[in-house]
Amino acid sequence: QVQVVESGGGLVQPGGSLRLSCAASGSIFKIYVMGWYRQASGMQRELVATITSGDSTNYADSVLGRFTISRDNAKNTVYLQMNSLKPEDTGVYYCKAELNTISTPNRYQYWGQGTQVTVSS
Repeated sequence: QVQVVESGGGLVQPGGSLRLSCAASGSIFKIYVMGWYRQASGMQRELVATITSGDSTNYADSVLGRFTISRDNAKNTVYLQMNSLKPEDTGVYYCKAELNTISTPNRYQYWGQGTQVTVSS
């Protein structure tokens, strides 16, 4: 009923930039929060950035000043602009949407399949 799909990952050199996109689709009534999480190989998943329906943002300390999260409500899409990338930013980036559908008033979390980001020289 609801799908969350990420795109924009790839291979980039240290200091470079990437822009990730995440689109939610389906019988969506309202999206409350969308965010980005990442998971390096052999490591636990960690929060990168979130943005609420009221345009309030939250960032992990490790990406402050380098990453920017934004949204396009008309397209149910969230973006993550990543600048000054470091090798430690390497990992699978997952998009999460907290929303309710036209069928139920309950809020549920939906995860995308992830997109690989590799920062290497």
